[in-house]
Amino acid sequence: MTGGAGFIGSHACKRLAAGGYRPVVLDDLSRGRRDAVKWGPLETGSTGDRNRVTEVLDKYKPVAVMHFASYTSISESVADPLLYYTNNVDRTSVLLRAVLDHKPVPFIFSSSASVYGLPKKVPVSEDSPLAPINPYGANKVAVERMLADIGAAKAMPWTALRYFNAAGADPEGEIGENHAPETHLIPQVLRAALSGTPLSIFGDNYDTPDGTCVRDYVHVMDIAEAHVLALKFLLGGGRSGPFNLANARGHSVKEVIAVARLVCDRPIAVKPAPRRAGDPAALVGSAERARAVLGWTPARSDLDQQIRDAWNWFKSR
Repeated sequence: MTGGAGFIGSHACKRLAAGGYRPVVLDDLSRGRRDAVKWGPLETGSTGDRNRVTEVLDKYKPVAVMHFASYTSISESVADPLLYYTNNVDRTSVLLRAVLDHKPVPFIFSSSASVYGLPKKVPVSEDSPLAPINPYGANKVAVERMLADIGAAKAMPWTALRYFNAAGADPEGEIGENHAPETHLIPQVLRAALSGTPLSIFGDNYDTPDGTCVRDYVHVMDIAEAHVLALKFLLGGGRSGPFNLANARGHSVKEVIAVARLVCDRPIAVKPAPRRAGDPAALVGSAERARAVLGWTPARSDLDQQIRDAWNWFKSR
């Protein structure tokens, strides 16, 4: 597993271990945390180092590869697109070459709802046009296209799991979301609750019911569960392709803040700020394909529960 020291990757490791798998993490720790790797060995190194990747593949002979190692900030991708193309696309191509040279095992890719850009209707299905409006989303589309082409040419099974907004934390409190810098809304809201520092709302004049961006939040442990189901599906001969991981319900920035005030039982001050480049007004997904094909049913879909799990982890740090 690449990027297993990060937020979603570390939670996937925990779920894989609970399912009887041994997750092996390859991470350069540039944005991940060593202390998040708890359920299997950590091999330090970059996905862009073909020799290092080959060493790890030869050492452990994995039954599949899960690829989480990407940079994830939309605003950063707009400001420094070459950084994102280098890490998210170029290094992925190096990783894929090493995997193919070793053995074309099933490949599970951490994709994103950003591939859809500004959808004309929501909830968005996997058949919606791919029209990213920022470099981050374009990175994901490029890798998905690589996987489709390689899968056809080299008989490598693959899937792209298109996350909407990952949220929450391990309900048992062993791991949580800990980015530096933090760009995701819910941890920013919780940090504001802890510190008393006003939270910036990036744009309050979108074409949404309350003027703030609307997103579909998915609990990170539900996302982790989907990775185990996708792994079993591909190992069982399932057909390659993408799956949305979504709850088909959207919540605005102001709604998230209102729920967090209740969960945390603290005031959360806010201040207006300009829109961030590359942010769509609303992004809500349909996960009917994942439900029907993978048997994926989110267990922690309520926003209240997602914020509560994240808050309990934040308080315990």
